[in-house]
Amino acid sequence: MKENTKPVSGKKLALRILLYLVVFIICVLILYPYFAMLCTALKGRSEIFAAKGTILPKETLWSNFADIWQRAPMAKYMLNSVLIAGGSTVIALICGIPAAYALSRMKFKGDVVFLGFVIVSQMFAPVVLLIGIYKVMMTLNLTNSILGLIFINAAFNQAFTIWLLRGTFMGISSEMEQAAKIDGCNRFEAMVKILLPVAAPGIVTTLIFVFINAWNEYTVALTLISDDLNKPLTVGINIFNGYNMIEWQYLFAASLFAIAPVVILFAIIEKNLVSGLASGGVKG
Repeated sequence: MKENTKPVSGKKLALRILLYLVVFIICVLILYPYFAMLCTALKGRSEIFAAKGTILPKETLWSNFADIWQRAPMAKYMLNSVLIAGGSTVIALICGIPAAYALSRMKFKGDVVFLGFVIVSQMFAPVVLLIGIYKVMMTLNLTNSILGLIFINAAFNQAFTIWLLRGTFMGISSEMEQAAKIDGCNRFEAMVKILLPVAAPGIVTTLIFVFINAWNEYTVALTLISDDLNKPLTVGINIFNGYNMIEWQYLFAASLFAIAPVVILFAIIEKNLVSGLASGGVKG
């Protein structure tokens, strides 16, 4: 049995080709900086500073990626970043999930005002509060410590966590929890056993955004951390940025290592990303 297939008209074909061309151009513009970083990371110092250079390396030096591990404590920097980003993400979710649940399911005096403060707190950049943050950390004796950076990153990502998860919870019918209560579950058990599994895409989306924000944080870490072994990767790679000369091949090689964990994390959970953003965008 033959299928009835309509031929694509010339106008639709032209629009489709134009769409693919636009997408291709956008992809090239987005990926070109990373391609330039890779090419520079594979060059030698003399070729980088040559008067007439090319984007592609004339001599490929893969040894640059090995040299950075000998010239700087890259493993320690990466471990610090994992601890800071992972710890702040866990704290933000532990505190944010109950708060988002309360704002989506419970009505209390001042709930609208509280939600307004949550939104307003997201408007302040860390650099605006840097002096206050430094004084608080000095009082708590948390300057130059990984634990201090964990708490700060968790605090600055708390508003985003609450806002996104509140939208996720509001997109889930409360009848499921009511049915669980009829079966003998209390509110906490209904939230853990029923609500959280259904809200998993939104939680995963929140997790990756909080992790990336904490992983990429630079200003506060640069201000609070003076001990070289406590620096996260974003600050530690400045070791290749000297007073007299920037070692671009090593700086870009280290930057590619800094990008890799985030790319891997995106690749693992990208299936949940779109559905999580859609569920978190529900209007309350």
